[in-house]
Amino acid sequence: QRDQLVSIHWQIAGILAGDLVWLTLAASGLAALAHNFAVAFTIIKWIGAGYLLYLAWKMWTAPVSVLDTDAVSRNVSGAQLFVSGLTLTLGNPKAIGFFLALLPAIVDLETLDFTGLAEVALLIAIILPSVLMAYAVFAHMARGFFRSPRAMRNLNRVSGTAIAGAAVAIAARN
Repeated sequence: QRDQLVSIHWQIAGILAGDLVWLTLAASGLAALAHNFAVAFTIIKWIGAGYLLYLAWKMWTAPVSVLDTDAVSRNVSGAQLFVSGLTLTLGNPKAIGFFLALLPAIVDLETLDFTGLAEVALLIAIILPSVLMAYAVFAHMARGFFRSPRAMRNLNRVSGTAIAGAAVAIAARN
């Protein structure tokens, strides 16, 4: 069990690498867009908020299935876990959607320079692994709890509500 928590570091590193790629692409593209096309920028913000609301609705209405906590692969290398986290993030349209929707709400893109981007990347490099590792530890501790369909439905609804709240916050910001 301890080995599973230790090996998750590799997957978290891959997720972080993918998020930093999306951050860089979103920041550079959105900064240019915000500077030259304010109307298009506003449309992207609303599309991002709408997409988050769609994801929240999908979580609320998702069919409930019980987790199989015994189906764990033990023979996976650190490199495989890193590539798994990286490809998961780079291949996930929600990741770029997240940055496209959230970045303009927290960063003034018209004044964003390399130093500002590096500061945001550093914050992500500190916060994201900490949060993901906490998730891994809590998920490991709660494995037995999520064997009930009711618990899974509640988890989906709480998560959906949090995503909907993020969408409303993004939409409400000028």
